[in-house]
Amino acid sequence: MYFETFSQMKKQLGQLSKWLETAEAHAKAKSFDPNLYLNFRLAPDQLPFVRQVQIGCDAVKLAASRLSGKAAPSNPDTEQTLEELSARVRSTIEYLDTFTGKDFEGAASRVVTHPRWEGQVMSGADYFLENAVPNFFFHVTHAYALLRHNGVNLGKMDYLGSQSLRAP
Repeated sequence: MYFETFSQMKKQLGQLSKWLETAEAHAKAKSFDPNLYLNFRLAPDQLPFVRQVQIGCDAVKLAASRLSGKAAPSNPDTEQTLEELSARVRSTIEYLDTFTGKDFEGAASRVVTHPRWEGQVMSGADYFLENAVPNFFFHVTHAYALLRHNGVNLGKMDYLGSQSLRAP
């Protein structure tokens, strides 16, 4: 289950990469700086687009790390352009490419900690289902919504990406 779900998350990052390309093309077609997207938000108390992408990348990267025991690469959250955000997404995909199903053996019973949990822990299974998966999709979906809200021509299939459809 873990490897398969991380594979889906990696696919979703690939979609995010395409959204960033579409956003850049949209901005150029409308004659504005594509880097303006970085500070867009849906509500005044929401994190801006740049943080949604950064946190989405970190959520999946750190979840894979915590559940496998592999060290995650560090990213300093210094992106200031869509191009730099795209590089962040690509590096996260590359990191996820290093995993195999074997890396997640025993993940369900692994004890997971997080700096914000103030000394509390979760089992790997609970962490994965209650925190890692919804946190990743929360931030990636917000990135999608911010682009849509600001006129980028994205639709449901841009969110879903290719599917394994075949004749019966």
